[in-house]
Amino acid sequence: MKKVYLDNAATTAIHPEVISVMMDVLQNDYGNASSTHSFGRSAKTLLESARKGIAKLINAQASEIIFTSSATEATNWILTSAIKDLGIKRIITTKIEHHATLHTVEHLAKKFGIQVEYISILPTGAIDYQDLAAKLPSDIPTLVSLIHVNNEIGTILDIKRVSELCSYAKALFHCDTVQSVGKANIDVQEFGIDFLVASAHKFHGPKGIGFAYIKKNSMLQPMILGGEQEKGMRAGTEAVHQVVGMAKALELAYDNLEKDSQYISELKAYCFSEVRKVFPEVKINGENTFYNLLNVQLPLSEEKSAMMLFMLDMKGIAVSRGSACQSGSVKPSHVLAAFLPSEEVKKPSLRISFSHFNTKEDIDLLVEGLKQA
Repeated sequence: MKKVYLDNAATTAIHPEVISVMMDVLQNDYGNASSTHSFGRSAKTLLESARKGIAKLINAQASEIIFTSSATEATNWILTSAIKDLGIKRIITTKIEHHATLHTVEHLAKKFGIQVEYISILPTGAIDYQDLAAKLPSDIPTLVSLIHVNNEIGTILDIKRVSELCSYAKALFHCDTVQSVGKANIDVQEFGIDFLVASAHKFHGPKGIGFAYIKKNSMLQPMILGGEQEKGMRAGTEAVHQVVGMAKALELAYDNLEKDSQYISELKAYCFSEVRKVFPEVKINGENTFYNLLNVQLPLSEEKSAMMLFMLDMKGIAVSRGSACQSGSVKPSHVLAAFLPSEEVKKPSLRISFSHFNTKEDIDLLVEGLKQA
């Protein structure tokens, strides 16, 4: 039985070249990057080379890249330090953010009593930029935290427009680019971002490693203490093999971006066309969605949808109902609930997400599985 993986928004398969470079580091460069002997210096060279490579790909300075265990850790750190160390008293965000942002903001509101304001979401699944512009002007020190590509429906944020609004209002801008780094060109200088977070496993790199872009002179303070690693910003011995793997994965992603994005866009269009043949009343949740993510609402009862996912899984076909971080939850998607009418939120929706490793045969097997289910 051929297995079909169509849940690339949750995680991606590691690229074979990434595995190769990681194995080489594990075998030959096992020194501690903080050690001064030759083993340590060799590891340090690899670490800093990877940092420079990543920085160049997003047009940042190497000193502005800090390695973390994940984007979740980076988001927790940035938002917490903004409140504790930068004097931020108000956060503007939306109710369609990843829970790494939402839960952190909710926690900070309870702990520090900060003001939280949520931007309205349009029926298209996009943010209401006019509402953001109306909320921004304030004497209260403010940070705006928004996701670039929504992880459930794929709606795309106009980063430059947001950064211009933030700059005019003298607000800081934190952007969750987990679903877009490696899949879209990101230029932190052009976009005017203060803080950016990313995770390697979303662009065919290893799990357990990510990075934060921290704009120079932001005065952010460390959250993890105990050593001078990462320029004193994050204590703990660096996982050099993970970092090197992440840098290689990002390099490969951008080297092949034009070709892969075109190929994946065609797969997405083919997938929707074929699904619509089985379910003529199928509807896409959200408009102007990212090329690798398709969230469809099926004309079925919720009970049948749950059984369908089970049956697809039994056939070796992987799709999801939403974020992998909510696996097993019986609650409706908080993203869909933020902009769809309540009667539509109750309807079953599937998230199908693609990578360049997928083929039309994968789509055909998915559609055949949907027919049988």
